[in-house]
Amino acid sequence: MIIVRAPYRISFIGGGTDLPDWYRGKEGAVISTTINKYCYISVRWLPQFFEYKHRIVYSQIELPNSTVNIGHPSVRETCKLLGIEKGIEIHHFGDLPSKTGMGTSSSFTVALLHALSTLIDVNIDKRQLANIAIHIEQNLIKECVGSQDQTAAAYGGLNKITFSSRGIEVDTLYNDELEQRLMLFFTGFQREAVKIEKERIQDIENNQYYFESLYNLALKGKECLINGKLVEFGKLINEGWRIKKLTAKKTTTDYIDFLYDKALNAGAIGGKLLGAGGGGFLLFYVEPDAQESVKESLKDLLQVPFKFENKGSEVIFSNGD
Repeated sequence: MIIVRAPYRISFIGGGTDLPDWYRGKEGAVISTTINKYCYISVRWLPQFFEYKHRIVYSQIELPNSTVNIGHPSVRETCKLLGIEKGIEIHHFGDLPSKTGMGTSSSFTVALLHALSTLIDVNIDKRQLANIAIHIEQNLIKECVGSQDQTAAAYGGLNKITFSSRGIEVDTLYNDELEQRLMLFFTGFQREAVKIEKERIQDIENNQYYFESLYNLALKGKECLINGKLVEFGKLINEGWRIKKLTAKKTTTDYIDFLYDKALNAGAIGGKLLGAGGGGFLLFYVEPDAQESVKESLKDLLQVPFKFENKGSEVIFSNGD
């Protein structure tokens, strides 16, 4: 049996410029970090004593007799890509709910790819892990997704990630104080990110100015982190959220705007809704002396404590079978 965990991520600035429809023509960049909330995937060869050939357990249970009959698109396409025909058992566990803007679906694909490649004794490094996961989601499943989530889950850490027609580059950043100035709240709503990203992609020509602005904010964000200008970084997050709301109509809702304004009035310097928009988790940059006030202003929401992590996807158990 192999068990792999891949972290979820928080994206601060630049989201949207990681869409291939954008960065194949112009450069994109994001500032993001992975956190100590994970997707866990266990895989093993399934003993052939059952009426079914494969067993796949996630929010559903599948018992198909062929990989081509697997319903979960990521599982099906990853197994096909790796040429897995022998009976297999796959289990998924996650620390956070799906469809909430934390990159959960891409962490699933990264962890699954890592686990299955380890099971069949194929070594892939972090760059390959990210690129193959991107290929699975964008080209095989044909999802309207960007390229930052797979990269973050594979590499781990606080990074500036650059996207272009030349490839993807990861620039590791360090800041010990940022973690203590972030607060994460669950709105209670899940959403379909693909629908929002489709709108963003279809209108990418008209959104050119906004995407260029988001890219430039990511460049400024890197400099702020390097030079310890954390308050300025918080303001950049706020500006990025203001711009991103203009790129697709369903990015926000009246209720999310209401919650956001409450937090800012209570002392938050900046923040954003994570992911494509529409629901999920709200992130805020808050100086320590204002955090109790912000927490009180959002007392009806679940606050989720977290820490940064820097390992990315990793095998945490292998019995060698």
